[in-house]
Parts: sequence; C-alpha cells; structure tokens
Amino acid sequence: MDQAPQRKAHLLGLGLDNEDGHKRITRAEDFSIVGGSRETHERMTETAVKTFEELKNRGKTIHRVDPRELAEIVHKSAPRD
Repeated sequence: MDQAPQRKAHLLGLGLDNEDGHKRITRAEDFSIVGGSRETHERMTETAVKTFEELKNRGKTIHRVDPRELAEIVHKSAPRD
C-alpha cells in the first residue's frame, strides 16, 4: 500500500514596515519571520510561537492541519492591543 507523500508546509511572516534599516530574521523549523519594525517583528514572532503551541495542544502539525483551521489559530494567537 502506497503512502501519500507528506505535504511540505512552512509558515512565513513578512513585515513591510521597517524604516530603521535593521534586518530582522527569526527562523524555526516550521516558520520564518522576515523584516518589519522591531514591534511588528516581535508581534509576528509571538503569533507564530503561540500558533505552534496551539497546534501541539490540538495534536496537529502544520503539515496536517486544514488551512481554514490554521487561519483561525493564527488569528486567535495574534496579540491584542
């Protein structure tokens, strides 16, 4: 019996509001955060970390989660002002 190949998945956060000239890159196994102001980069990183914590709590991985469910988790994981 053939197994379906595992999907490749990686969460990418791209910040476009960098005006201070710093190059910010945060990488992990399943996500990368690139660019942004210090505040934006920190918020995106916090969102990614909380997203993967929630996936783990649900017993899922980014490779095996429905895109709509992932979007809901990301939205829920974003810091609130």
